[in-house]
Amino acid sequence: MTRLFLVRHGPTHAKSMVGWSDLPADLSDSAALHRLSAALPEDALVVSSDLSRAADTASAIQGDRARLPHLPDLREIHFGEWELRTWKDIDAEDPERIRAYWDTPGDVRPPGGESWNEVCVRVDRAIDDLIEAHRGRNLIVVGHFGQILTQIQRAERLTAEEAFSHRIDNLSVTEIHHLPGEGTDGWRTGKINHLP
Repeated sequence: MTRLFLVRHGPTHAKSMVGWSDLPADLSDSAALHRLSAALPEDALVVSSDLSRAADTASAIQGDRARLPHLPDLREIHFGEWELRTWKDIDAEDPERIRAYWDTPGDVRPPGGESWNEVCVRVDRAIDDLIEAHRGRNLIVVGHFGQILTQIQRAERLTAEEAFSHRIDNLSVTEIHHLPGEGTDGWRTGKINHLP
């Protein structure tokens, strides 16, 4: 069994849609980072998205654990032209598209960005490759809200709308297990959005 510990990066404090923009994380809460690191398995491998908010969070909780190279496919949703813009501003310009994107996620795509289904394919592939390369290991995967939701959706066999109902806080841990040889039935969730 491979256990995934999906950690959301530290907060950026942005009040806009942050996807592939490389905003830094606020990692000033050293007590929270210490609790998080202590709650994760010591024998785990650590990997993160290549965006600095995830990579720096991974470094802050890594401790003596081995580190894998950053993976761009673990990035957040690519919001395209919506990047760093507020819901209010986008809603004023393109209300039908932004509401469809969040209310019925699937094939709707922000201009120049990616659809929810495209995010799922990208992240699923990256997670599958990690599991294949490190079968039976504990993996700490430091990433993003959308990236974590893709794995909850897959493990719990949810619709996109159901997956989006989950809250994923900064510096939270979501645990997912993969059992080899079980195919699509091999996924199990543990704690979701746990704040140590």
